[in-house]
Amino acid sequence: MQHDAALSPVQSSLFSEKVGPAIAHGYFTRKGGVSEGLYRGLNVGLGSHDDRSLVNENRTRVASWFGAPLERLATVHQVHSPDAIVVDETYDGARPEADALVTATPGIVLGVLSADCGPILFADAEAKVVGAAHAGWKGALGGVLESTIDTMVSLGARRERIVACLGPSISRRNYEVGAEFVERFVSVNDSYQSYFSPSEGNGHSMFDLPSFTIRRLTEAGVTAENLDICTYADEERFFSYRRTTHRQEPDYGRQISAICIRGT
Repeated sequence: MQHDAALSPVQSSLFSEKVGPAIAHGYFTRKGGVSEGLYRGLNVGLGSHDDRSLVNENRTRVASWFGAPLERLATVHQVHSPDAIVVDETYDGARPEADALVTATPGIVLGVLSADCGPILFADAEAKVVGAAHAGWKGALGGVLESTIDTMVSLGARRERIVACLGPSISRRNYEVGAEFVERFVSVNDSYQSYFSPSEGNGHSMFDLPSFTIRRLTEAGVTAENLDICTYADEERFFSYRRTTHRQEPDYGRQISAICIRGT
């Protein structure tokens, strides 16, 4: 089997500055995987129709990058909810329906999958509590970011020490939405209108999900960074649900963003 080159996850400069070596993280690209065709590269999506053995090999490679076995890679069955779960030493590989994970246990790798939605990694280096959240528009509006932070605080983190980084996700220039979508946001808060700008499509708007996500994070009291990498525009490195939809392709892969407290 022809393998791609080694994994090359994107790193957060904010994490590098504020978190230190006790916590490892990475926003993984398609590079370094064994999947082929539509899923070419590092597809970790168990919900895709890719060959399960290839998906598991890709997931094993991600876990190994952190120095962990596959069974220590914790992910959830993502359903665009506001729900965050705590993962500890009793983790058994189950994938409950939720969209965020939090742990204070060294050696467990928390991973969230994405293909346009926002992957957000969190860390309080002093408390040694980390989190990972999957936030598309529904999760971001519904409170998954705040739930993740609250759950971290319940394990001893302090929000003023938490740093959060939004990884590769769809950008405003490639996220066109209808009028009813805009109304859904504005009905919650009039000021959310600022995240929409007119599109070339009649009655449509372009939505700035990354900026909206950063606002929700900063209003929750944490320090936040946006990597400002568009999944739709960068096909060589990232899977994109919307790109697949526009091409009428039958399926798509998912990349992973992950974080781990190093073992002591």
